[in-house]
Amino acid sequence: MATNIGMMDSAYFVGRNEILAWINARLQLNLSRVEEAASGAVQCQMMDMVYPGVVPMHKVNFDAKTEYDMIQNYKVLQDVFNKLKINKHIEVNKLVKGRPLDNLEFLQWLKRYCDSVNGGIMNENYNPVERRTKGGKEKNVKGSQKNFKSLQTNNSLNPGSCDGTGAKQGKSGGVETGANSSVEIKALTKELTDMKLSIDLLEKERDFYFAKLRDIEILCQTPQLEKLPMAVAIKRILYAADEKESAVTEAQEFVSGSISVEETGFSDEIIDC
Repeated sequence: MATNIGMMDSAYFVGRNEILAWINARLQLNLSRVEEAASGAVQCQMMDMVYPGVVPMHKVNFDAKTEYDMIQNYKVLQDVFNKLKINKHIEVNKLVKGRPLDNLEFLQWLKRYCDSVNGGIMNENYNPVERRTKGGKEKNVKGSQKNFKSLQTNNSLNPGSCDGTGAKQGKSGGVETGANSSVEIKALTKELTDMKLSIDLLEKERDFYFAKLRDIEILCQTPQLEKLPMAVAIKRILYAADEKESAVTEAQEFVSGSISVEETGFSDEIIDC
């Protein structure tokens, strides 16, 4: 089974779309972005599918939104790794930030590992939807939805019970209130539709440029190019911390320095990232 997988392994050349298709098919989900798996719940369930009964699914929070809740999921996952003696350190601080590249690389590793167990043959008896109901917050979410529906039903059966005036008062202001509500609903619906379109366009643009950056990174990691000054400079920019504004300047200085060294011939040494 593959646990120590190098960055040049074919696993890291698997595309985002293939990773998402693999997750959606195995777990009966509908993820459209790798960042949606940043909570760690998907990874926990993948391990639950490969090793049934090993993952304490009641501790997995499928509704995790805060970094604290996500970290709890990754603690469960790391405990499973330790139990199975899988030598893989999870960089939780990076994953919970929801950065596409970090999450893609971890999912690429996970796919490679899962495929190495039993030849990647899927457990046909595994019911992912049923197993998700074992999750820590899944039952609470469903329970709250049932209570909300029950409350809606009661309100519809007793429209005038809240103000004590009976059905007649409800009828007197019903026409005007209904007309105003209809106009507001239409306006909000249009606004929501416009926002969804804008978000879709932004996500497509983001995914497009992310794919380009990933292609550049893969190119710079090839053995023939990774030691060249330009490739080293590009990787310095790609791997620079968010708050580091001088990455481009440092990369330019590195390239200029390397060119000067080549022209003078004083040193053949190339500094790696």
